[in-house]
Amino acid sequence: MKKFQVVGIGNAMVDVLARADDAFLASAGIEKGIMQLIDMDRAVSLYASVGPAKEVSGGSAANTIAGIAQLGGRTAYVGKVKDDQLGAIFAHDLRAQGATYETALAPKTEEAETGRCIVIVTPDGERSMNTYLGVTEFLSPDDIDTAQMADAEWIYLEGYRFDGPESHAAFAKAIDACKGAGGQVSITLSDPFCIDRHRDAFRVMIKDHVDLLFCNRAEMLSMYQTDDFDAALSQAASEVATVACTDSENGVHILSGSDRWHVPAVPTKIVDATGAGDLFAGAFLWGITNGYDLPTCGKMGNIAASEVISHIGARPEADLQTLFKEHGLIP
Repeated sequence: MKKFQVVGIGNAMVDVLARADDAFLASAGIEKGIMQLIDMDRAVSLYASVGPAKEVSGGSAANTIAGIAQLGGRTAYVGKVKDDQLGAIFAHDLRAQGATYETALAPKTEEAETGRCIVIVTPDGERSMNTYLGVTEFLSPDDIDTAQMADAEWIYLEGYRFDGPESHAAFAKAIDACKGAGGQVSITLSDPFCIDRHRDAFRVMIKDHVDLLFCNRAEMLSMYQTDDFDAALSQAASEVATVACTDSENGVHILSGSDRWHVPAVPTKIVDATGAGDLFAGAFLWGITNGYDLPTCGKMGNIAASEVISHIGARPEADLQTLFKEHGLIP
């Protein structure tokens, strides 16, 4: 048995969550519902202009790993923070969930700071993310422990990480170590604009290395540059062993070979959509690594996503195993 069921690699961030209306987005020049990269000056001015905020550890893949850890999975995470206040918050929160986190801290003398994502949540629950990457942008191949990757059943790669200057090389090192030891590779596409920036690199990695692709409808259409959702799903399924594509309130489409399933969403009042895809992926991966079939994994993902969108913040507050039991998915 390998030490880890899933090792995630992503942008280590602290989320700054604040509520505002659409008028604020317009006045601040924020495009609704997407992730925008910002510099430190913009991060400071934006933080000063929002109302009361809640600071919680975040980062897409880190949220996924935290969800798996909360379920009792054997997990580890790779992502860079600085030896500063926000870096300490990030590391403490992730380890408190039960995940292994050993990435070397950037020193206090480093000019860049721990990354943060200022998330503006509008009354409809939509989140608009303004991301200062900080030191996490500079994750390098030196931060990848090949022994750790080889000791993982799965690695989970965060699409946002493609924005780092050495990210592609770091991913390649992790993939080689994992695959070389018989492990499998999953990736989340993260964001349509991220895909636009790195489509060719995504396509090569998906075709050559990925065993499980996570995405949502907008990302799927962006990746394959079409308005035909079914055609995009079919193309993805021809390139990847398993595809799990979420479609908001319409649930998730799962494709594996010639098999296809649609799993309905769990009806939920949306308070904050942050982390829905992250927790879907976490529960789905937990299901796979514990031997559940793909439709059941999809149900688990939908339950976890519905839990996290029912409150502020991208980490689960309810016990996910209890929810799975209530839905009759586990004994």
